[in-house]
Amino acid sequence: MKPSVPKIARFAANVAVMLFFGMGFLFRCANPIAPQGGPIDSLPPRLIDIRPAFGTTDFDAKRIYVEFDEYLQFKDQQKEFYTSPQMKTKPLITLKGRGIQIDLKDTLYENTTYSLNFGSSIADNNEGNILHGFRYVFSTGKEIDSLLMSGYTVDGNTKDSIGKTFLFFYDTTIDSITRSFTPEYDSTLLLLPPQVVARAQGNGIFVAENLKPVPYRIYAFQDTNGNQAYDPGIDPVAFLDSLCNPSAMPSFDLWYDTLRRYVIAEPQLYFRLFKDETFKRQRLASSTRPLQHEAILYFGAEKPDIERITFEGIDSTDVITEYLSRGRDTIAYWFHVPSEQLPDTIKGEIVYFRHDSINQLERATQQLNLVWKFVDTRSRRERREGAKTQTKTREEQVQAEAQEEEKEEGKEDVKEENPFRYRMDAPPMLNPEKNISFDFDYPLTKVDTSQIQLIRRDGERMFRVRSSLERDTMRLRKWTLSAPWTAGQAYELMIPAGTFTDVAGQQNDTIQTKFTIMTPEKYATFIIRVKGKTPESEYIIQVLKGNQMVKELRHVRTGEYTLEYLEPGTVRIRIVEDGNGNGEWDRGNLIARIQPERVEIFSDKGTDELVTKEGWTNDFEIDMEKLFAPLTMENVVREWQQKEAIRHQKILEYLEEARKRKREQPRQQQGTPYQGAGMQDVRGLIKR
Repeated sequence: MKPSVPKIARFAANVAVMLFFGMGFLFRCANPIAPQGGPIDSLPPRLIDIRPAFGTTDFDAKRIYVEFDEYLQFKDQQKEFYTSPQMKTKPLITLKGRGIQIDLKDTLYENTTYSLNFGSSIADNNEGNILHGFRYVFSTGKEIDSLLMSGYTVDGNTKDSIGKTFLFFYDTTIDSITRSFTPEYDSTLLLLPPQVVARAQGNGIFVAENLKPVPYRIYAFQDTNGNQAYDPGIDPVAFLDSLCNPSAMPSFDLWYDTLRRYVIAEPQLYFRLFKDETFKRQRLASSTRPLQHEAILYFGAEKPDIERITFEGIDSTDVITEYLSRGRDTIAYWFHVPSEQLPDTIKGEIVYFRHDSINQLERATQQLNLVWKFVDTRSRRERREGAKTQTKTREEQVQAEAQEEEKEEGKEDVKEENPFRYRMDAPPMLNPEKNISFDFDYPLTKVDTSQIQLIRRDGERMFRVRSSLERDTMRLRKWTLSAPWTAGQAYELMIPAGTFTDVAGQQNDTIQTKFTIMTPEKYATFIIRVKGKTPESEYIIQVLKGNQMVKELRHVRTGEYTLEYLEPGTVRIRIVEDGNGNGEWDRGNLIARIQPERVEIFSDKGTDELVTKEGWTNDFEIDMEKLFAPLTMENVVREWQQKEAIRHQKILEYLEEARKRKREQPRQQQGTPYQGAGMQDVRGLIKR
């Protein structure tokens, strides 16, 4: 029987193992500092032995055995386990006794340092406590490559951290990698395997190990489908503009976070990920007919070049085109034809340009077969029968018939529900900047605005108000009703039946609503004075509440801007440097090596969390020259440290609340303060 190990001693041993096998602290590039984080409630499996030993050189074995002090289980092994460099055939990993047996199936490169990375896939069998970051390292040569670099991966648009990203390192001293790159055209990530692979933790921080003292070209991508390979047009990706040699990089701090149980490092590199949609291959991916009067075509890439599209039996003038996505890769075709004239199957033909096998655009003709089938649902049948429900017994049937006979003669039957559908955004307290919006299920073909009645009430007096109803320039089925609103006044809107007619010939029932216009004094106001880099420089200013955008100003130049009707609370201001002035955040281009447009979060007096209160007016001056100064790692680290400080404060507050709840529970129900759902909730707080 093995001697028992005190809990504190076991924890220290496990930390030592994690630091040694996970990060290899004893090298020139990193400065270990004191552990940080919260208390530990349980411990992961403890390593007993490895055969062959960790760090073996001249490695020629085909089997590795790793022994622990307890039985194990795997969690998400397919997603968590990876090798560096990648192997064409992954090792076969099986549980054997109190350990893991690893059988290597691939032929290994000569003079290469390998690492087998288990991520968070190893856990003890009883409690499910995860051993984070375990890795096994060996070399087929005479030495182990021991240098490392750290970095930080974020969403290029939101600036939120992106976890579990893969980092691919390419050794530029290799001829094939040199040939794959020019400043105008870079195919490295698409065509070649990396020499070193690393992966970020859940907070976006990564530490890449076992690097050589050579210049690397480095890429990051979010593996959205779990195949551990970059899928163009699907996976968000990022790249660095310059080469990085770990031997020439400055030192950095790293430490073991005892709450998350993995190593965190001060970043040296910064990656802004974006989805490169220029890689999408153009083709007609699918076509559907979700509604009798609607057909939808889905294309593989943005802005399809359509030469002609026809539908049998339908005149082209009766086809209304609606683009359902910004890139116009999803297109709806609406048929302005009476329902009885539309067959269950509409045949058609499209002539457009698609990519061939060598990625060249070619003219293609494709047949369309658009099927729609009427589904007579139970609810529809019940409405058609006067909302009568079916009875299950003869007694119930007799009773239902008796009740039916007792109805008064001439009483109007329940009408079938009107199929005309819409969504109206007219809350009881209406923001006059937003007006009243309508989203219709079908495009409108006729609108009789003369019937719309808008009344303003001032005490007992009523006034007819002239309104305007306009269709959105970008969204075919969205309409907005606006008027010269008066703050604090009550309004009544009445739209008679038949005012709206859609492509299916359906008309609305009477629409009525009451609302009051917001008073600005009950909300917060931002006055933003912008100083652009140049008089012509344009920006996009977005006000965020949590992750939701509540205000947006486009085409902002030097000048003063007022934002009203901000709900009390805490917000942030995100700003896009709109280089081409198109009013949108533009993604980058991997092949052409174009970075995405830069995004920054405005900070006032050392914080980016801006407090809004009822009746307050906040004045801000934003100097874009300072905000969008050349990006330096000092600024990135400072911003990251601010986020870490906020994160730790939230954790402390949560843990104190958890302790308070535990103290209030009966003693017999108490357990360790961080067990159960509370621990899971804390981990959720710290992923940003």
